[in-house]
Amino acid sequence: MENVAVVVEDRAQGRPLFGLYEGVPLTKRGPQSYSGVMPDRITLYQGAICDVCTTEAEVLSQVRKTVIHEVAHHFGISDPRLEELGWA
Repeated sequence: MENVAVVVEDRAQGRPLFGLYEGVPLTKRGPQSYSGVMPDRITLYQGAICDVCTTEAEVLSQVRKTVIHEVAHHFGISDPRLEELGWA
């Protein structure tokens, strides 16, 4: 992956999320639609993840699932498809 920033914040503003992908998925990019843009951004929300986990192993598992989910959005995979695949 290129031109993708990964950051960790405590919580999403106004909604309960574990992670968020912001950017232009690879499947939507073209020479005219992806020129001179800021890096895509994947944000992981540490507080939200830690709220639902009781062990370090659960945190690691949830972080892994969240990263895979958000990276999939970078590659153009939709939430419904991720749900079908068990990554939602």
